[in-house]
Amino acid sequence: MPESVSEVNHAALLAACARKDRQALRQILELEGPKMLGIAKRMLRRQDLAEDALQDALVLIWRKASQFDPAKGSGRAWIYAVLRNRTLNMLRDGARETATDDDKLERQIDGSDLNEAWEMLGHDSELRRCLGRLETEKRSAVLMSYIWGYTHGEIAGRLSAPLGTVKAWVRRGLSSLRECMS
Repeated sequence: MPESVSEVNHAALLAACARKDRQALRQILELEGPKMLGIAKRMLRRQDLAEDALQDALVLIWRKASQFDPAKGSGRAWIYAVLRNRTLNMLRDGARETATDDDKLERQIDGSDLNEAWEMLGHDSELRRCLGRLETEKRSAVLMSYIWGYTHGEIAGRLSAPLGTVKAWVRRGLSSLRECMS
């Protein structure tokens, strides 16, 4: 087994899942499960729903692994996109607690969470390099939106910025990322 997650070939694990190799799915769970659960918990704000989201995501990864295209991105990014999409669907379906006080929100997303999201990206990752070029506000807004699934309104409240400004930060941040990565 590789010593670190960065040494793992996630694309090969997904190809093995497409061939119905259960050991590959087990390895994905062992390597990525704790971080996936943490992300789902931050997005859903409930342990039980986060566990459901993780299980659903793993089932989707198992069933749809053959749809992964390495030409379109990394295997690890695809795995996290499946989790993110499943979690966002759960949010839209009303599975999330609706009442969140400001103190709870403060605890959920602080500097250590941003650092954790930053560390999820490999040190030699092109995405990390491009994110590093963004202004702090744009980078934070993009990470809050795409890693944790916060709405623009939630980001505006957390960053104490006008909604229009947050929307512009996200839009311009994504535009800069596309330009940097092309």
